[in-house]
Amino acid sequence: MVFVTPHGLKKADNPLFVGILANTRLSTVPGVSGAGPTAKKTLLTPVLDAELITNGAITSMPVRPNTPTGCPTPATITRAVMELLDITPLFVNAGLVHTPTVPCLDLYGSPGEDPRYSDAVPGASDIFLKGETAGRLLSQYSDLLVLGECVPGGTTTALCVLRALGYPARVSSSYAENPVCIKEGIWDAVHARAGNFNPEYPLEIVRTTGDPMMAAVAGIVSGCKGNVLLAGGTQMLAVAAVLKAMGKKVPGIAMTCYVRNDPEADITSTGQAIGVEIFSVDPGFGDIGHPGLARYCIGEVKEGMGAGGAMFLASLQGFTPERIRHQIFSTVSRYH
Repeated sequence: MVFVTPHGLKKADNPLFVGILANTRLSTVPGVSGAGPTAKKTLLTPVLDAELITNGAITSMPVRPNTPTGCPTPATITRAVMELLDITPLFVNAGLVHTPTVPCLDLYGSPGEDPRYSDAVPGASDIFLKGETAGRLLSQYSDLLVLGECVPGGTTTALCVLRALGYPARVSSSYAENPVCIKEGIWDAVHARAGNFNPEYPLEIVRTTGDPMMAAVAGIVSGCKGNVLLAGGTQMLAVAAVLKAMGKKVPGIAMTCYVRNDPEADITSTGQAIGVEIFSVDPGFGDIGHPGLARYCIGEVKEGMGAGGAMFLASLQGFTPERIRHQIFSTVSRYH
């Protein structure tokens, strides 16, 4: 088993994990997102994930960080790696319904609206500019920013943005069975409402069809003077496509093999079309000895909250696959 795909990246002197938090109202559409016990409660997930990664526990409400089938959420994996690396993560509020319970860098964005009925991110340009300022600030303190995200419903906004930019993309899902028909129906409705899109104006496409995270991450990358690694699946592919259309630098993307190899998505071919380098991590959850983590291998959850990028960073910093796997197993076992 190859833990990480080959790469030419070097160990960072002062890496920083940054989680960009946002909502899209699309997550409240039944069947779109599995990132919560109910469709409405998906709006809480970014706040709870940030709380878990920062504090090691969800303390604002009596819930455990597992899916109904016992699958640990990606935030537990990211928490495990932050402990291993002894990194205090930074979270960015790009546009949330609920106030964060942990310290955040606030870009003062609003939650994303349902793009079937109105523009999704009216303040996309403003969020981008604030993101640029944040990127300049953070690059003064870190030589490698690893940018993860938590946006329930974000693979659906990613589908809309990629399609609007001209890519015939298919996207992944946190469900073991991808709700392709629901997502395609949403894209059809967005396309019918908004009409034809001009790829020469990518922030307009984010404004019309995307979510606040995309504008924030694009801005942070644009403003950052150092190295950046995007951590995520198809949502970060959408960000990469936006950056390419803007004529900006396009960082590599690190993700789990579970999302990269998703047969319902076409991550590799879409990445090639964008021209972005993709790195993947195979943590071998099938034989780690935890039945919940093994569910990642059958397509449940797959990726999220920068989990793949966090594991990639741990490897980059010199930790062995065995040490990383042990840390993850030990951490997720606390929550049962």
